[in-house]
Amino acid sequence: MPLFALEKDLYFPPVHLAEPDGLLAIGGDLSRERLLLAYRSGIFPWYEGAHILWWCPHPRFVLFPDELKVSKSMQQLLKRDAFTFTVNKAFPQVINACKSIKRNGQDGTWITPAVEEAYTDLHHQGYAHSAEAWLDGELVGGLYGIRMGKVFFGESMFSRASNASKYAFISYVQLLKSEGVQLIDCQVHTEHLASLGARMIDREDFINLLDELI
Repeated sequence: MPLFALEKDLYFPPVHLAEPDGLLAIGGDLSRERLLLAYRSGIFPWYEGAHILWWCPHPRFVLFPDELKVSKSMQQLLKRDAFTFTVNKAFPQVINACKSIKRNGQDGTWITPAVEEAYTDLHHQGYAHSAEAWLDGELVGGLYGIRMGKVFFGESMFSRASNASKYAFISYVQLLKSEGVQLIDCQVHTEHLASLGARMIDREDFINLLDELI
């Protein structure tokens, strides 16, 4: 199946035309309008070298806030406020920290300077959000993503202290649930998020949920 090459037109091909690994298109740009259209459509960007690749995996890895699993050890950390939890207090620092993390099996990071600039712009426009965990005044964990309607699209997280990113994630999911968010997009499977209750759903079901919740 040919890979769609995006040009200047604000367009994405239907997601069911994605390759088996979820790759849908290449090219385009990281303009605010294109990024928001992508998320509304269940698509997210990922860089490979100098190229923007656009993905819509099947199945899709998601977390329903009602299904969040909190271990007894994490419950104890939350109960004693082991970290200070904040939202949108340090977005530039969070995305920069995520960019600096070396992932297993990856030579570098997909968070290029262009990505950092684009998502910081989305933050200023109220779409991109960060959640932070602090220890003794130092930023030690956090995550960022896009919020649209009743959906939060998680993008990346980092941790510089044991359980810090998990603390920020659990605290943020609980906050989002209280604010009416019904779906957390985790994109692709990780054992870390699976342990917190995330699971696979059919791509078509995911797209239908987006239509309903955004």
